[in-house]
Amino acid sequence: MAVVPLRPGRAAGRLLPLLCGGVRSKGASLSPGVPGRLTQRRYKKDVLPSPEGPVPTVSITEIRQYLRAQGIPFHDGYSCLHTPSLFTDAREDQPPAATNPPYTLFIDKTTGSFLCTATLAEGTWQDFQANVELQHRGIPPASSEEDTRQAREDARCIWDRALPLWELLDEDETNNTKTMFGISLVTDATLKRFGVRYLRTAKSLVFPWFSPRDATLKGLKLMRVEKKGDAIAYVEETLPRFDSYHNLFGLPLIGRRDTELVLTGWELDALALHQATGVASLALPRGSTCLPPALLPYLEQFKRITLWLGEDLRSWEAAKLFARKLSLKRCSLVRPGDLQPRPLEALNQGLNLTKILRAALPASHKSIVSFRQLREEVFGELVNTEQVAGIKWARFPELNKLLKGHRRGELTIFTGPTGSGKTTFISEYALDLCMQGVCTLWGSFEINNVRLAKIMLTQFAAQRLEDQLELYDEWADRFEDLPLYFMTFHGQQNIKTVIDTMQHAVYMYDITHVVVDNLQFMMGHEHLSVDRIAVQDYIVGAFRKFATDNTCHITLVIHPRKEDDEKELQTASIFGSAKASQEADNVLILQDRKLMTGPGKRYLQVAKNRFDGDVGVFPLEFSKASLTFSSSGKSKVRLKKMKEEKALLAKKAPEGGLGAAKKAPEGDSGTSKKP
Repeated sequence: MAVVPLRPGRAAGRLLPLLCGGVRSKGASLSPGVPGRLTQRRYKKDVLPSPEGPVPTVSITEIRQYLRAQGIPFHDGYSCLHTPSLFTDAREDQPPAATNPPYTLFIDKTTGSFLCTATLAEGTWQDFQANVELQHRGIPPASSEEDTRQAREDARCIWDRALPLWELLDEDETNNTKTMFGISLVTDATLKRFGVRYLRTAKSLVFPWFSPRDATLKGLKLMRVEKKGDAIAYVEETLPRFDSYHNLFGLPLIGRRDTELVLTGWELDALALHQATGVASLALPRGSTCLPPALLPYLEQFKRITLWLGEDLRSWEAAKLFARKLSLKRCSLVRPGDLQPRPLEALNQGLNLTKILRAALPASHKSIVSFRQLREEVFGELVNTEQVAGIKWARFPELNKLLKGHRRGELTIFTGPTGSGKTTFISEYALDLCMQGVCTLWGSFEINNVRLAKIMLTQFAAQRLEDQLELYDEWADRFEDLPLYFMTFHGQQNIKTVIDTMQHAVYMYDITHVVVDNLQFMMGHEHLSVDRIAVQDYIVGAFRKFATDNTCHITLVIHPRKEDDEKELQTASIFGSAKASQEADNVLILQDRKLMTGPGKRYLQVAKNRFDGDVGVFPLEFSKASLTFSSSGKSKVRLKKMKEEKALLAKKAPEGGLGAAKKAPEGDSGTSKKP
């Protein structure tokens, strides 16, 4: 038979004529009330804003500012702010120095609604502000429970008439009742522990709602079975009314030291879970329909919450939504499936519920964060814009104007023609940063470390030390103090070995910049039978992930494709597929071609800049004596001329460029004349 549980409120009023001898007191609390009316208010109602109409919204910033302005201490929880209660008075005979009021009032970070777990007073953010004003005026909150008194009387009447299942005189009636509700495998000890009873007159199970403050009965949920053809429907009704029923079934059984919890959408599921696993289990009062904010304070003590709400897609979507409300970082979800039905069904099928709980999926992922987690970091970036841009190059001021600086966690792709001086430039590029305290790891697979160190030392001294060997020790001592390290690899290497070495260097030496020269040397002989493009994509992806996971900048040198020497290199000229340029945050190209004006010179092109989008070029002057590059002071003029000439060529092209002139017939100059 199919089982269709119906949530509370769908059959409102059907059970009441059968309860308490069929007579209900006048003004019973199940009658419809004012939507949104607060329960258990412990303050004067005539000074509060009307609950009718839309409730004004409030932000977490406004709440914090108000609490600070009023001098109310608070601290952050998972989904609530914790403050001392406004509704409990400190002992008058207690010395002020010893006064340390407990943080028993919880303010929802999203809605501003509050709940005091010591007095069970609750209300909106506007209600909270009104009470603060009352306290400042010396008016104590009034204690009034008239709204819920009648509901409690009705609940007590029903509770007294209900009996524990194991105390029924007829054993067959007990077994038939358990079979009817599908709880034949639920033991009497479990039912007794949770206080479940049976009401004969209504043929309903009775689930109590006890106050966590003083264990008094606050309400009930009744559940009965209806057959609709081959389907079985569970009809539920609550006392008090549906929108005021804020029970977490099983809450009185939770100890103060409990840190892990399984949240279910059905009372019978909570029974099955606790019996099969022994873990703390609670049932939401409205199943997967909603998670009332008034319940969030009772869940603040748990460091880990697993949501196992049901076996359908709706329950799964609700679980993901509730996890966001409870804080993703502490929640796990049980995905519905054939081997993971709802807990009661899993118990009846003989499945291992503990194994299912262990396989729960984390609601959050280490690569996914919310803005609340990023809030302070975003504010810090707005305040410190220059620091966020990264470390500036001292030798390449024009590069600072385009890239703004060298930043952690980025991937820079560097390319240039063969013999253009890629290694020499990137050596000075990295040395400049290293001299400013950037811990650098060099991975030179193309030239050995002795030759690379010689180039860097010459660039560091800015002179030929071969001609002044007496200065070698002085410069070598200063160079040795730099936070610079070298990988001992040379020639072709496996990418896994390289990544492991980089990981070790980051841990041991706090490396923040890794230079890899170059990618082609990691595509060794073992990859000859494999698609080289796919291998390169994998290597680039590995470096991208490493940079992100370790907040480390990686500069990766890649050779360009074999192209016409007369053509300038472009982003598409990078060897391999487009993945390298797509994954990169920055793309630098060392051009070794003639500028459109002036003699032939090298110049650096910033072809991609993910930080702020600025791209451009600037000339480089090479000093053979010191093996250094320096940006020319005339770069701005030359850059401007390049732009002007490109614009001029683009303007002339539609009027018939060189190609059009060649095709022009004799006697025609290729230009049109106006009549």
